[in-house]
Amino acid sequence: MNSEIDSTRERLQQIDALIYPYIESNNSTLAKALYQLVVSGGKRIRPRLALLTGNMLGAEPQPLLRLAAAIEMLHIATLVHDDLIDRAALRRGIATLNSHWSSAATTLTGDFAFAVAAQLAVQADSFPVMRLFTETLGSMVGGEILQLSSAKGISMREDYYRWIQAKTASLFELAAGAAARLSQADDDVVAVARKFGHEIGMAFQIIDDVLDFTGQEASLGKPVGNDLRQGTVTLPALYYLEAHPDDPTLVSVIQRNGHTPDSLERLIATIRDSRAIERAISEAEGFVQNSLTSLEAFPETPERQALAAVARQIIPTSIYAQRKATANV
Repeated sequence: MNSEIDSTRERLQQIDALIYPYIESNNSTLAKALYQLVVSGGKRIRPRLALLTGNMLGAEPQPLLRLAAAIEMLHIATLVHDDLIDRAALRRGIATLNSHWSSAATTLTGDFAFAVAAQLAVQADSFPVMRLFTETLGSMVGGEILQLSSAKGISMREDYYRWIQAKTASLFELAAGAAARLSQADDDVVAVARKFGHEIGMAFQIIDDVLDFTGQEASLGKPVGNDLRQGTVTLPALYYLEAHPDDPTLVSVIQRNGHTPDSLERLIATIRDSRAIERAISEAEGFVQNSLTSLEAFPETPERQALAAVARQIIPTSIYAQRKATANV
């Protein structure tokens, strides 16, 4: 398994070598800023899924590498636009593009990143993969448009699940599903791979939403409870709403009627200390377990073991440490 991890790490480094020429060909200041976002790294979990799934199922190395690079670039493009929408000042410890540039300039830079992602995806030389790629892009954009255009915020878990499937889980699903499609696997195998990606993508976003309440501002790079501050209601807040449907501040956030800063601070602290956090974590654990069950359909290989390890790491050890500390209080 260690040799598989080393091989994947080397392939992830090769992804950067594929991406850099496209960015360097655009000599603008904004392209240079985008370059900094690429080199800052991140977990690279989405391209890792693609590489491990494709290797497990026998995909050709070079098309697979280009697919993984396209997926990483698509992710980076969404980060640029997300930071603009959320008015975020930091990303991966560095200033976001929108903290220095106009909305128009930042939007165009994100568009440029989307174009690079598409160029890399074309190089995978697979029409079925390109179809999945474009379907995913449409799903991601559609999910964000629906959220932004809604007169009210999310107030039901079903709506939340649909939203995070579109904006987050769909890209994980693409990573595993497109890699399986590239390997010439049959439709049933592709469906299982997509299911695996979907499940860990859902868990990933739920944990991200939990950390928005329980993390530290220094590590988050944004204020604790930033989602609620932006009017975004996520799973912990929804579980809290189910237990306290008449909470005036949360209702005002959902209705987008306005609220005082002090009342919002109290709400964030109350949710952070409530059972809603534990319920959200348990929900994420269920998605992780579903992903591990999906993997059982594949042959026992080092790549499958590595994919299982990726799934288990979706919930960080800090979450479990915090749970233990809370239980001992």
